[in-house]
This record gives sequence, structure tokens and C-alpha cells, in this order.
Amino acid sequence: QVQLVESGGGLVQPGGSLRLSCAASGSIFSINTMGWFRQAPEKERELVAVAIRGGSTNYANSVKGRFTISGDFAKNLVYLQMNSLKPEDTAVYYCKALYQPAPNRYREIWGQGTPVTVSS
Repeated sequence: QVQLVESGGGLVQPGGSLRLSCAASGSIFSINTMGWFRQAPEKERELVAVAIRGGSTNYANSVKGRFTISGDFAKNLVYLQMNSLKPEDTAVYYCKALYQPAPNRYREIWGQGTPVTVSS
């Protein structure tokens, strides 16, 4: 059984920072990508940032320059450093991984989500 466990969410004032962590565990042969998505009330889930094995990263335009994703694929970990937070960053943040349970097999898995609230 493979699972993702997120941590680090909470309440922060505008302009503040938070660091989210996501750890994958279970029967994993390899992880190809690990990323963060978010879903605000009444809105669709959207991509925030993704880290790709090998070092590449991609970000949503709305977070470029403020958020930094870093993946430790040797330890099946991914982090999201969020700086200069804005009220519009308020959402539940979900970790997602594309992994291989065995060679030539691919699966996706989501974490349970961690809430982030940016408010004064």
C-alpha cells in the first residue's frame, strides 16, 4: 500500500511563509514526479508546482517567484516553500505523485490534503 502524507499547513498572515512537506511510503520502485495542487472553496483543483526526477520544475504563473518546490527523490520527499503569501493562496494543498510500483508500471496517488489559510 502506497500513501502520501502531507504536513506543514496552517494559518499565516499575508506576507508570511509556510513550508509544506510530503512523504511517500510503501511499495515504490521509483517516483517520476511529485507535485502540489490546491483547491480553494468553489474552485477547481489547480496545479501549483511540480518537481520531475532529474531536476526540472514547473510552476503556475500565479506562484512564480514566491513558491519553490524541491524534490528529494532518493528519499521520496517533496517540499513546497511558500513565501510572500497572499489571501488568494488560501486553499487545501494536495500532494500528488506519479510513481512506478514495478518497472514499466505507472500509477498516480494523491495525499489527503493540508489546509493553508492566509488571513490577518
